[in-house]
Amino acid sequence: MARTLDPDSFGFLVTDLSRLLRNEADQRFKDARCDMTHGEGRVLAHAARAGTVRQNVLAERMGIEAMTLSGLLDRLETRGLVKRTPDPADRRAKLISVTEAADALLDKVQQVSAGIRTDLAGEFPDADWQQFTIMLKAVRDRLLTMRADGQANAA
Repeated sequence: MARTLDPDSFGFLVTDLSRLLRNEADQRFKDARCDMTHGEGRVLAHAARAGTVRQNVLAERMGIEAMTLSGLLDRLETRGLVKRTPDPADRRAKLISVTEAADALLDKVQQVSAGIRTDLAGEFPDADWQQFTIMLKAVRDRLLTMRADGQANAA
């Protein structure tokens, strides 16, 4: 028997929004000649915000696998946008930092991101968009709490 699943259920909506947002960012990065993907831009932005940070910590903060981050960092490092250095406290660990060469590209990434946000929010009253953002943050925080509680209960 075929099942009917609601394409407007929470999970489907969030997945669709994420996919569409990534595709839009990739296209706009291409149009802006950023020569990077949404994933690479996300890594660069997170690394810039974190300052010098261990690679495994950056992967955890971003919610991606260490191997996924490693591939993205390889491409960014090849372009001179990030550097990896051994952690003096643990030679097995790598410290990630953004280079000065990334500054102009980070400005473009921020401009592209701001343009997407402006275009998305343009059809909504400011109060609605602010409430939407508040709700997204609340859902994110709730998921983080659920994960932390689950890990605490498993220990």
